Amino acid sequence: MTGGPFYAVKLGRRDGLVSTASSVEGNLPRPTMSMNQIISIFTSRGFSIQEMVALSGAHTIGLSHCKEFSSDIYNYSRTSPIDPSFNRRYAEGLRSACADYHKNPTLSVFNDVMTPRNFDNAYYKNLPSGLGVLKSDRALVMDPRTKPFVELYARDQKAFFDAFGRAMEKLSLYGVKTGRSGEIRRRCDSFN
Repeated sequence: MTGGPFYAVKLGRRDGLVSTASSVEGNLPRPTMSMNQIISIFTSRGFSIQEMVALSGAHTIGLSHCKEFSSDIYNYSRTSPIDPSFNRRYAEGLRSACADYHKNPTLSVFNDVMTPRNFDNAYYKNLPSGLGVLKSDRALVMDPRTKPFVELYARDQKAFFDAFGRAMEKLSLYGVKTGRSGEIRRRCDSFN
């Protein structure tokens, strides 16, 4: 529906019977983590840096809550209210869009300001211009380990789609439960 790549999703995956918010911390990347921390999370699970950058391309669609990046656009430092890795005009637009985030914590902005409803490679094209919403997005183009893949996917949408599809297939197989562990759900949003 959004124009993205096709990739196979294996059916019959067994899901766990326990889900707690406390188990997320340290297992999923947070937008405020350093690139070293984010890379460590992915590589410790058998994903390459290239696969991590490809999976980050999912940010070409979707939203981010203002509270996730507010410290980068309000009172960033003593010398600048805005993180200098942002495009200045873009950051000012985010400040305006997020002005009431304290009163309304659901306020969100599109991750990809240029083509928010299209799954494409615009996300990568935006990053060198400081148009990444999250600090972790902007860091991808500043780190020498990740920058070559950002550049590749910015110039070659097919390469991004191919890498994203392969990485999503691999991700769908990560931590699969076998035997009597977990259950195959009739509905993905509830236990059987």
